[in-house]
Amino acid sequence: MPLVKVEMLKGKSQEYKKTVLDCIHDGLMESIGIESWDRFQRIVEYDKSNYDMPSFKTDDFMMIELTMFPGRTKEQKGKAIEMITENLRIKLSIAPEDVFVIINEPPLENWGMGGKQK
Repeated sequence: MPLVKVEMLKGKSQEYKKTVLDCIHDGLMESIGIESWDRFQRIVEYDKSNYDMPSFKTDDFMMIELTMFPGRTKEQKGKAIEMITENLRIKLSIAPEDVFVIINEPPLENWGMGGKQK
């Protein structure tokens, strides 16, 4: 159950944003084996004045935060990062240098679903 948060500049079309989420989801299905229904995704958009980034990044720059149950191998996480980045490059022509991915793995005791601690 990865939780996906994408932070990006405002101004992209709904189709573009849907494709971003699809690229991430497809990469997670292939790399770590999540189910097709397992989509907990959101996009947070910022005005350019509220989104500070290095000058060598383009307006396509995005930060992708994945929060997952612990237990995936280093190789699985590396494959997820590679597949997401490659999907974005192929489908939206986003340069790999404009994709920043961070994976968080809080312990199961820090997860709550349906009113119950995991």
